[in-house]
Amino acid sequence: MVRAFSRSLTGLLVFVIACSPSKKINKEDVQLLDNLKAHIQYLSDDKLEGRRTGTAGEKLAMEYISNQFSSTGLLPKGTSNYYQAFEVNEGKQIDPSTELSINGSKLETGKEYFPFPYSAPGKMEALPAIAVQEADMPWFVDLKDALEENKANPHFDLPDYIYTNTKKAKDKGATALFIYNTSGTDDKLAFNGKDKSATLTIPVIYIKKEAAAKYLKDPSATINVKFAVSLSDKKRTGYNVVGFVDNGAPTTVVIGAHFDHLGYGEDGNSRHTTTEPAIHNGADDNASGTAALIELSKKLKGSTLKNNNYLFIAFSGEELGLYGSKYYTEHPTIDLKTVNYMINMDMVGRLNDSSKVLTIGGYGTSPAWEKVINNYDFFKLPYKTNVQPPLVIRTDSSGTGPSDHTSFYRKDIPVLFYFTGLHTDYHKPSDDADKINYGGEQLIVKHVLGVVQQLDNQPKLAFIKTREAQTTTSARFSVSMGIMPDYTWSGNGLRSDGVSEGKPAQKAGLKAGDIILQIGDFKITSMESYMQTLGKFKKGDKAKVVYLRGKDTLETTVEF
Repeated sequence: MVRAFSRSLTGLLVFVIACSPSKKINKEDVQLLDNLKAHIQYLSDDKLEGRRTGTAGEKLAMEYISNQFSSTGLLPKGTSNYYQAFEVNEGKQIDPSTELSINGSKLETGKEYFPFPYSAPGKMEALPAIAVQEADMPWFVDLKDALEENKANPHFDLPDYIYTNTKKAKDKGATALFIYNTSGTDDKLAFNGKDKSATLTIPVIYIKKEAAAKYLKDPSATINVKFAVSLSDKKRTGYNVVGFVDNGAPTTVVIGAHFDHLGYGEDGNSRHTTTEPAIHNGADDNASGTAALIELSKKLKGSTLKNNNYLFIAFSGEELGLYGSKYYTEHPTIDLKTVNYMINMDMVGRLNDSSKVLTIGGYGTSPAWEKVINNYDFFKLPYKTNVQPPLVIRTDSSGTGPSDHTSFYRKDIPVLFYFTGLHTDYHKPSDDADKINYGGEQLIVKHVLGVVQQLDNQPKLAFIKTREAQTTTSARFSVSMGIMPDYTWSGNGLRSDGVSEGKPAQKAGLKAGDIILQIGDFKITSMESYMQTLGKFKKGDKAKVVYLRGKDTLETTVEF
């Protein structure tokens, strides 16, 4: 699951009555249990190295899923057999041809210096004086004065200061800018490939403190500087796995689950607290949902339920921000207008044997959900009023949330989101197969199957828009604009994928598709800078927001 689940839940109980303890488990149930175990144990094995999008581990997982689909008899419905490739843009990277030498000594890229991600490319050799800012020469700028002058200013934005002053330096004739810091204040500058600021017209290079002390210790000196800057987009390819049951029906039911996880935590979304890299196997998140997807594909392929077609999608890139599902809904391999509804399973392997709580999101996206979710007849279990119910269902009305159903909801498709809750192993290396409640997951597979069965003879479901749930949580800020970020956006600023009803952004007139460029005095260059900026405001504050709508740059005022 990409982020913690927003829990505004309605306490609806569903009494799905269990079999009596003496009743034998039938052969079909034994097989389902064994299959779920086999899928989860394989997908969460160390050899898959956490199934990070774009890695060899993801490849092993997608091959396993496609083989399961093929052996079941599902038709390939990707763009290349069962696979649908999509691109993940991770921002900028420093190319190997980037180099810097001062007075003949070559500095180590990354360790002693780095170009800023918005630096212009280029190469040059010159003899500038450190203290003299001449036209048609590189300039050197010490951050010491700016940092000391703004030490008590909580609104001072150092990255924006550097970006703005680079443009000013260019206007005054600088051909390149070298930034360094001789003050005792830690500037915390590092290469941030996710900074999406527009590329400037001159190279901008940061020389780290130790290197500056070594090579720039005499401000009056003239030095020989030779450098080359080359940056490129850092990209990787992820894959959705798509299989289809074609019943010749006019409508199609989509069932999905993401199969990617965190790898070794390289993308910064791990809750692992030590510095040692460790494999995040993601047994619950989301080998559990993927295993349920595979088993549902088998059951529906062999069933008598023929009034819908069935599309099974194992998404990748979910942990990065719903990349795979968003790509699929923008590049569908079936006509989305024929989709009846979508069911998403994410973290369905840790049903608590005491509370037995299963959360189902998307409850408000169609009036049809209430009747089928609360009906337990499809379990074919004997009703005994003195037996504790095996499932207690709580519902969340919102069609959005921290998983792939959100992408389908945004296409006006009714959705359900199955989820057994967060736990202490969430996004940690300890989310392993031995902690899965396989019996609980078996019940959930049956519940999903029962919902599909009940709707087989029903007309195409009506869609209802719901409130927007937050898809991210963070302790770094205490206010929210109510914007659903588009995590796949690779341009400058932060693109809104949706706006929550009644929240500050909606009240200020912001809409889905708007690109936020500035809040107050702070430039927005990425998701990270957006969250950092929110941390500078408190409830009741007002701020000017500069945003792009189409080709028009507009302004509005937001009150938090």
